[in-house]
Amino acid sequence: MKKQIQQKQSRTFNTLFFNSIVLIALLISTFSFGQNPDNAKKIGFLTFETDTIDYGTIVQNANGERVFTFKNTGESPILISKVKASCGCTVPTYPKAPIMPGETASIDIKYATDRLGKFSKTITVFSNANETEKKLVIKGNVVASTKS
Repeated sequence: MKKQIQQKQSRTFNTLFFNSIVLIALLISTFSFGQNPDNAKKIGFLTFETDTIDYGTIVQNANGERVFTFKNTGESPILISKVKASCGCTVPTYPKAPIMPGETASIDIKYATDRLGKFSKTITVFSNANETEKKLVIKGNVVASTKS
């Protein structure tokens, strides 16, 4: 009986010891893989001149092309992986090459102005920048031409 109690205490001690070692290892690995403050600064930042382009009131079939200009104000290159418009009436064109720190580039937008009425569309920029999904907006009002 005494031997069984000693074996049970030994197993309990071994289990506690093993769990403690695992816990210490997890804590050490968590702290060692923490973010290095020097590396945190080395990220790309997309800084747009504006987040919204207002077409105002435009005549049907007018030029629907506009440009969102931005600069990489960070310390690492930015690669835009995709630019997605909220509808097929808006076609974005974007740079495929990396945008280096300090470099300026643009996203060209073409809105189909053959549709009458007010519009507000979203363009989402997907990249490796600090803000991985950046929302841009175009809006305006297309009116019928007064020409006969």
